[in-house]
Amino acid sequence: MAIDEISASVQLNCYISDARYGSEYGLCTYLMKMREYFRWEKGLGYSGFIDKAAVGEWLSEREHMWQGLEGREFGPVIVDDYAFDPFSSERINAALNQHGLVYSGGIGRFGRPHFFLGELERRVETPDYTLLVSGRELARDLTSPPAMTRDGVIYVRRESLRQLLWEKLESWRWHRPDNPLGRAFSCYEFDRDLDGSLDRMTDDELGQVLLHERGECLAGDWLGEGWNRMIADLQHTPAELAARAVRDHLADCWVTLPATIASARASSLHFFVGNLNAMRKTLYPGLRGAYDLWFDIADNSALKNVVDEGLEHWQSVARAMLELHADQGPDAAGAILRLAENSAL
Repeated sequence: MAIDEISASVQLNCYISDARYGSEYGLCTYLMKMREYFRWEKGLGYSGFIDKAAVGEWLSEREHMWQGLEGREFGPVIVDDYAFDPFSSERINAALNQHGLVYSGGIGRFGRPHFFLGELERRVETPDYTLLVSGRELARDLTSPPAMTRDGVIYVRRESLRQLLWEKLESWRWHRPDNPLGRAFSCYEFDRDLDGSLDRMTDDELGQVLLHERGECLAGDWLGEGWNRMIADLQHTPAELAARAVRDHLADCWVTLPATIASARASSLHFFVGNLNAMRKTLYPGLRGAYDLWFDIADNSALKNVVDEGLEHWQSVARAMLELHADQGPDAAGAILRLAENSAL
């Protein structure tokens, strides 16, 4: 099997996706992501020095290359001289998994296509889902989500999760505030052993990522295909952000948070709360209040209560969103956003 040929065909699609969507980030986020993309491409560790001049030259060359790819269609993934549709992940993995490789091609948040090829670390079959865990990545795009669920398959990307943790750590280190993220990092010895601590935290959070994706599977089955049609109609609107936040809260109240609270692993609870985005914080302020109480008095009863209440609440909100979309179609965006804003818990 010509791994280099497979990797090249996947990486080309990654470049095409980057050419279309890479510039949509704010400047600071874009530059940070490009620096980490450079680090990955050159095989540099997180504790190593990065030459700013080399990054600048590489960045100019990469942007010039993207200009020539922006209007290009995604190409096939070539495996043993057979050309697969790049979004046929199941068929491609049927050919690759036996050779220790894993592939994913699909549409992520905001309609952005994502592709990656990695070394298959673990494959697990369950009655409810198939789990594919990747280790070292051979091809990837600028945005590398650490996990995704598609057609009953959960993809978890160890290397991308490790990079996410590094980016969060580096951002926190600028001012080192006493916040949930800082408390999560303080559970490890990053100042003494960066790489070892990253490995240990990645191992811990890999389980958390899987819990969330299991919750996504349950939420997806419960919501049905109507939810996906609604998200497609809401693309690039604030209502999309709100709907995705509601689904994330539903998944986490269903699986992630009950399991995390039961495990009593403080680092993971700190990281969960610290990693919530702005929309999720706005819609679920009670979760942060219960977390603060747990941190102050070491009593998790308020957390358990707000999670139990949250499962029923977010099911109700999601159901109401689906009803609005069924009645109004794409015109429901405004009503869905107002519903979310009025449904904070």
